[in-house]
Amino acid sequence: MNTSEYENLTYRQHTTRSEADKAINSLKGILEGIRMDGEVNASEIAELQSWCAMHQNLINRNPFKELMLLISEAVREEEARPELIEDLIWLCRKYEHGSIFYDAATADLQVLQGICHGILSDGIVADKEVEALDRWLEDHAHLNSYYPYDEISSLVTSVLSDGKVDEEERKRLLAYFHEFAQLTDTALTQKIKSETAEVKINGICTSNPDIRFDGSTFCFTGLFQRASRKEIEQEVVKLGGRVSGCVTKSTNYLIVGDSGNPCWAFACYGRKVEKAIAMRKAGAKTVLVHEYDFWDVVEENRQ
Repeated sequence: MNTSEYENLTYRQHTTRSEADKAINSLKGILEGIRMDGEVNASEIAELQSWCAMHQNLINRNPFKELMLLISEAVREEEARPELIEDLIWLCRKYEHGSIFYDAATADLQVLQGICHGILSDGIVADKEVEALDRWLEDHAHLNSYYPYDEISSLVTSVLSDGKVDEEERKRLLAYFHEFAQLTDTALTQKIKSETAEVKINGICTSNPDIRFDGSTFCFTGLFQRASRKEIEQEVVKLGGRVSGCVTKSTNYLIVGDSGNPCWAFACYGRKVEKAIAMRKAGAKTVLVHEYDFWDVVEENRQ
């Protein structure tokens, strides 16, 4: 074997393992999402079958054969499905604990994406699912500042702030989850698109942001209620931060002004927010911060 062949084989081994890790984490998330409402229906089982079809190339790798056999059993044995879901989750966890390529944050984010997929797989966002997702988010607070954890956390917190989930909020959740889940059921996909056609979600600010001024770069967008843009920029400089007029890869924080719209967390604030969200999806660490949270941190730093 020459050097080129060896390097290609080594690359493929690492790529395949990374692919396997991602597939397992995705499945784990789908399973977690499915069990959140305590029921397992035919649409959800169909999504598990689709997962199997998508990862047939991994069937000879441990533990994919076992996972796919369990899913096949879940297809056949309707009454045993809840127990089989638990078995599948257990097997996923057993795999991740033995993975030398396992990265906790990356894996948890993949699980979160899978949870969105699992919740969405029957086209219904149930109250129990939202409440269970809220608990999961609380248990994984170490993901704060990672996309899309902070956006989802802020959205769920807002939805549950009055202790109930109304129909408009349900549509908003449905629309947002659909951004992360590519369902194989085309009819269901079209139904969701139709139901959420009027819902616009272009970016959500981080809840309880950890802001560090010294050496950080700040950018501003929107209309500010408490002070003028110039006064806010002066506060940042006083606390050791830098001010930029545009969002770049080096932007640490984009401060979003409160326009007076009570739905600020889901509104579009123009090109800077759009650019920041796009950059976050590409891996940038820019944190979107609402004006109110920004001033809370400023006051703390003044003391």
